[in-house]
Amino acid sequence: MSFIPAAYAETAAAAPAAGPAGTGMEWIFLIGFVVIFYLMVWRPQAKRAKEHKNLLASLNKGDEVVTSGGIVGKVVKVVEEFVVVEIADNVELKFQKGAVVAVLPKGTLKAI
Repeated sequence: MSFIPAAYAETAAAAPAAGPAGTGMEWIFLIGFVVIFYLMVWRPQAKRAKEHKNLLASLNKGDEVVTSGGIVGKVVKVVEEFVVVEIADNVELKFQKGAVVAVLPKGTLKAI
């Protein structure tokens, strides 16, 4: 006598004809997601990077700048990859150009 019951195959009911997996809505959502990602993330980031690149290219002697560390000073010398910033009388610091985050309006240092 066997304790394992016999398995009987059921006849498959007539299934409806299988159509395409989706109606195309998933493509619309995917395209919509890509468009939103481009408009909200990629484009603004590229715009900021371009503005920063232009800012660094236009640095000149005498510009008043703020570095990424929050140091404020006047540009004394601009070399290819570096700037020398005077933060006080006879106190000069060398920074990479990429550390400059903003150019201040003239006279800002006197007002501080």
